[in-house]
Amino acid sequence: MERAERFRAARRDPRLVVLEGFHAVKHAVRFGAEIVELVASEEAPLEDLSAELAPDMRGRLEGVQRVPADRFAELSPAPPPTGIVGIAERPAVGAAEALEAEGPAQVVFLEEPRRLENVGAVVRVAAAAGAAGVLTSGPHDPWHPAAVRGSAGLHFALPVARVDRLPASDRPLVALDPGGVDAAPGVVPPRAVLAFGTERAGLRPDLLARADLRLRIPMRPGVSSLNLATAVAVALYLPEATTP
Repeated sequence: MERAERFRAARRDPRLVVLEGFHAVKHAVRFGAEIVELVASEEAPLEDLSAELAPDMRGRLEGVQRVPADRFAELSPAPPPTGIVGIAERPAVGAAEALEAEGPAQVVFLEEPRRLENVGAVVRVAAAAGAAGVLTSGPHDPWHPAAVRGSAGLHFALPVARVDRLPASDRPLVALDPGGVDAAPGVVPPRAVLAFGTERAGLRPDLLARADLRLRIPMRPGVSSLNLATAVAVALYLPEATTP
């Protein structure tokens, strides 16, 4: 199969994920992704990028195939300026890997997110905060190349999966909702599932009814909402309540 067609096919293949850009490739490799193919523009300064941004990548990108810039531009709808793209195997993970994880880390649930870039940004902050996983519902694949690009490849650092609806679990459910109590240190219990709705509509009533706690992020009057990833970051970095 011709290279450009392989990359187009990989975008449609639920067993694979397309990596776009040095940071996505870097994090995928760093967190154990099974790389199928790496391709870089002949002009891409990969050695300089590795030396400056990720010294641990030295010697780990030796299998990259160099192609002329015009051929590289055929491999992505928006070729990354760092000049490298790849195909990796998608990890076979589901909701159980996140919800059944031991320890106090929280799980993030996004109900029907609308923008793939926001999904990626949420995965990035969740990985940074040490969350147990990110689950999404709705029509969008959280492993879409645009989401993986938004996460800088950090999908490989924690379980990320799509579900039809949030499964029941032994974790307390905390719903982010304007009618909730103010977010403050010690309010969120350990191992919580933090549920976020869309910026306009919020969470569905049936999920709100299941919540053990409703939490609001205080904001200055006149400010209607926060970007989804910002709201997730606020909730994840709140100091948790201590267990007696």
